[in-house]
Amino acid sequence: MKKHPLRIYLFFLLAALLWTACEKDDLKLEEPSHRVIFTSEMDFENKINVNGEMSFGDVSAGVVSRLWTFPEGVVDIVGSDNDVTSEAASVKAIFFKVGDYPVKLHQVFKKPAYVGQTITSTELDTTIIVHVLDSLKVSLEAHYLNRDGSLGEALNLADMAQNELPASRIIRYTYTAIGEPINYRFEFEGGDPALVEGPQEFIDVKYKRLGTYGVSFVASRKRPFGRDSVGFNGLVTVVPSTDPVTLDEVTEKNGFIALVFSREIDPATVAPETFSVVIKNLWNTFTPAVINATIDPDEGNVVLLELDNESVYNDDEVTVSYSPGNLTSTDGIRVDAFTDQQLVFRRVNLLKDADFDYSFENSTVDNWAYLEWGEPWDKYSFSFSTDQAYNGNKSMYLEFEPGGGMIIGNQDISGDPILVPVEKGQDYELGLWVYVVELGSTPPAALQPDIRIYWQPETDWGIGPNPELNADFPVGEWVYSSAFVRFNDSQAGFMIRGFNAANPEAVKVYIDNVTLSKVRLRP
Repeated sequence: MKKHPLRIYLFFLLAALLWTACEKDDLKLEEPSHRVIFTSEMDFENKINVNGEMSFGDVSAGVVSRLWTFPEGVVDIVGSDNDVTSEAASVKAIFFKVGDYPVKLHQVFKKPAYVGQTITSTELDTTIIVHVLDSLKVSLEAHYLNRDGSLGEALNLADMAQNELPASRIIRYTYTAIGEPINYRFEFEGGDPALVEGPQEFIDVKYKRLGTYGVSFVASRKRPFGRDSVGFNGLVTVVPSTDPVTLDEVTEKNGFIALVFSREIDPATVAPETFSVVIKNLWNTFTPAVINATIDPDEGNVVLLELDNESVYNDDEVTVSYSPGNLTSTDGIRVDAFTDQQLVFRRVNLLKDADFDYSFENSTVDNWAYLEWGEPWDKYSFSFSTDQAYNGNKSMYLEFEPGGGMIIGNQDISGDPILVPVEKGQDYELGLWVYVVELGSTPPAALQPDIRIYWQPETDWGIGPNPELNADFPVGEWVYSSAFVRFNDSQAGFMIRGFNAANPEAVKVYIDNVTLSKVRLRP
């Protein structure tokens, strides 16, 4: 008889497996009881548009029975004749009324159920608030602003209405927006400002150039998606004026010093020798000659000054003077002399295009986490307030306790740092607007309260106060503070530090509109 060892081995192996399988069939596996509920919009605050759908799901383990209860007269449960209750694990409902509505779920489990890591009971009740938003709808109003600042007659809002306005006068625009838009964009053709973004109480627009101009307003949100717009072509016609010509701004543009006047300037009356410039930087003073003065080809109300072998840098203090000459507007009004008018650089805030919520319009306290530095950096409180705002509707409100301080870092809903792309080795201006409510009473010889903005990775721990909140700091008004910084990485996550350790009283302050702008510093 021929033996087959391999066949014998396989026979015993198969028998062993069958025996093990029989044993496993006899095991009794207990199903856990664990509450797990979701909605299709749970990551977006359960917001939907009116007449929009939302799905609700119960994937809890160990459920014996469940009952969803919806508000009466508000929803249509898809695939059901009953629009108030459902026992299904998954429910889709259409909400056809605007408002905030509770959706309730009652669950019965086989045994006490886990909620997260906590054991509760065999019966659980959960309420989900659904925010049903109205369809986006916007409208616009416009009034003449009288010279004394009072509100004047309303404009006729229609295409080609050509409401006449003397040059250098102002129109005040207001709006209504239904449906909770997030993004606002206003465009004012021929006006100053020409573009405004974000929610506003009102917008005052000065018209400096003769001509006929339109206006547009767009409001939108990404989720739930919504968009509406309103606009008028040829709304305003700017006509010659007898008002005085004023210097509204001195700034820098494309390497030139830009003088922004309230009206268009006659190019034939511009003479470089009537202007003088003084530049100060630390202990140095420069007085370069103005070798050319021309009208900006894009803006007829702007005079561009070219300096003799000199440039202006963001860390310079620059002043401009004008001696009486023939400088005249295109409607025949001469410009008065002016002295030592300071140049203010226009900033392009790079944070507007980053994930960083620079104006705190959409921030929550969870977006700014305590960084565990210990005392005194844990003696603070903060919130997001609508009581004061430099721009938009919200600002960050901070209170540093007596002898206390604060250190918080910007993060997303997952707890990860929010990082802003930057250029390694590039100089930047890092600024913010500050509104002090109370300064306290820090002794003059002690370290004064301050705010500092740090970043990660590789911050500059030696950066100075931004700002120092000493006894001379203005109270009850918005003040801009900034510092020049340079990053050693290609991205930066920001931290805000508050210091009040030497103050026997609390410091109370609002901050708003954090800015990060590229700059050129004097070599």
